[in-house]
Amino acid sequence: MALIKKVRGHYPQFGQDCYLAENATIIGDVVMGDECSIWFNAVIRGDVNSIRMGNRVNIQDGAMVHCTFEQSATHIGHQVSIGHHAIIHGCTIKDHVLVGMGAIIMDHAIIESNVLVAAGALVLENMHLESGFIYGGSPARKLKPLGESLANGMIEKIASNYVKYASWYKE
Repeated sequence: MALIKKVRGHYPQFGQDCYLAENATIIGDVVMGDECSIWFNAVIRGDVNSIRMGNRVNIQDGAMVHCTFEQSATHIGHQVSIGHHAIIHGCTIKDHVLVGMGAIIMDHAIIESNVLVAAGALVLENMHLESGFIYGGSPARKLKPLGESLANGMIEKIASNYVKYASWYKE
């Protein structure tokens, strides 16, 4: 069973049909929507500020979601996939976003809907990523338009696939 801890009077809250890997860690002021999945060695640490997630969010293996005390909460919209070993820290990620493996998104950054943040990208503090594009590099920069096939294909498919993968572990 996942490590779920109450901290500073806050106990994590989970929507319907969520999957939590046995060694995932969810702490404090965390509220997630329906059909979310938190995978192996992922850490969602709402000890110093709040973390809010919409429906069908997947936080993949080894990823970390945190925030900054009294400065930056973390908000993650619907249908968001956070890749393996990504770091999400005190930022806002809107709907239909794919954050690639090992990407880092820092405090007060805003990722608009329909964005792909490439693997290994570094989104600096206060950056604002415009909807409809792929961003990559360190620091992240606009690489090219997202395109309909990626927006409605890959981003949508990965979020749906993780709902399916989670069902395999509930058998």
